[in-house]
Amino acid sequence: MLQLKNCLLIKKWSLSLSLTHTHTHTHTHTQTNLFPLSLFGFSLLIICCSCLSLNQKDKKRNRKARSSKSPRSELMPGGVNSPVRAFKSVGGQPIVIDSVKGSHMWDIDGNEYIDYVGSWGPAIIGHADDEVLKALAERMKKGTSFGAPCLLENVLAEMVISAVPSIEMVRFVNSGTEACMGVLRLARAFTGRQKIIKFEGCYHGHADPFLVKAGSGVATLGLPDSPGVPKAATYDTLTSPYNDIQTVTSLFEEHKGEIAAIILEPVVGNSGFITPTVDFLNASARSQKGNDTLLIFDEVMTGFRLSYGGVQEYFGITPDLTTLGKIIGGGLPVGAYGGRREIMEMVAPAGPMYQAGTLSGNPLAMTAGIHTLKRLKQAGNYEYLDKITSELINGILEAGKNAGHAICGGYISGMFGFFFTEGPVYNFDDAKKCDTAKFAKFYRGMLEEGVYFAPSQFEAGFTSLAHSSEDIQRTIAAADKVLRQL
Repeated sequence: MLQLKNCLLIKKWSLSLSLTHTHTHTHTHTQTNLFPLSLFGFSLLIICCSCLSLNQKDKKRNRKARSSKSPRSELMPGGVNSPVRAFKSVGGQPIVIDSVKGSHMWDIDGNEYIDYVGSWGPAIIGHADDEVLKALAERMKKGTSFGAPCLLENVLAEMVISAVPSIEMVRFVNSGTEACMGVLRLARAFTGRQKIIKFEGCYHGHADPFLVKAGSGVATLGLPDSPGVPKAATYDTLTSPYNDIQTVTSLFEEHKGEIAAIILEPVVGNSGFITPTVDFLNASARSQKGNDTLLIFDEVMTGFRLSYGGVQEYFGITPDLTTLGKIIGGGLPVGAYGGRREIMEMVAPAGPMYQAGTLSGNPLAMTAGIHTLKRLKQAGNYEYLDKITSELINGILEAGKNAGHAICGGYISGMFGFFFTEGPVYNFDDAKKCDTAKFAKFYRGMLEEGVYFAPSQFEAGFTSLAHSSEDIQRTIAAADKVLRQL
């Protein structure tokens, strides 16, 4: 068993482990009859096979990825529609997916993978859930988009409001970026102030005001910000290291009466998996109240994942406003922002703050979201996610330590991450100290073993209700094998 140091925070999320027992993994090999070989010839064959690099294996695995059916860079920038998918930080040819089901995915070559990306979070009940697909098929018979109200919006809104402590009213949009854009405009409209505080390594979408020391793909590519963002767009964006309340306090003192809101990922997933200290979250809430500033939790990633009520239910800290996405659309494009009624009534047409969207509240996303949340509300689901994710991350960390690597990591419920560094990792500066070259080798090795993690050291991973104990044990065995080869 793994012995975990310090307090409850360390138990589930923290990042240093003291190991007192080593597991032994048994590997099953399939034998194939070969033509008779001389001892020299057989030895030469073994040497040649062992010298096959991960990159060469990668090319073999993705032979169809270079065909005319594959995404191509002459058609789309980098051949992808979101930068991290290009494998730029891990090297090799991106895999091209043909189908998904449950916890598994298949590429266009027919290779099967255990998936820990889950479409970057939405697939918490598993890919292509039968009940969700059936509901969508029935709904599509009535149309895919109305551009007008439908009763499904009421149903999902009631489910979100009943689940998330901070939300008394909600507005549906089409993405997490839209949700963060809307909530920022709302915070400024409600307070009459312009400045915001965001945290280094936290990602709130690709809107101009947020692309300052951002995480996700920006961190993956090593960009301090993005070209094309005017200085004026970020003039009112103040930044602080994550888990650093002293800097936040200093910013409030320096800009007294000017700050509209603090926005943060209450558990970071976009510069790797980084957890807050409870003192940091509590102090952020106190600072916000003492300065008449709004506290915004960006729960696009964590909402309905760490608990049914998100991080705010998990920690018992209620913000003024919350952004959501991913899971509430059940795998279809969606976003939402919500909060106290007095604030949300500023949003048009109830109030003067304008925000609109052609496909907002579309019946397909509402349908998928409703059926996903119904499933999540069933008893025992979050306990199951906690159990399998604990087994997964502890198994990987133990394998890494046994193989002599500096590695740390943690989890909460169905969200996890690990870094190739001694740790602990409390903020983005700590995360940047990790060995990204080693992660890239590990990543390619795991891909060859049929395990699909996020193709960046600076992204969290996800488990789902569809992941089985066999999936977890196969992943740990693969990690043990790859880590010993690094």
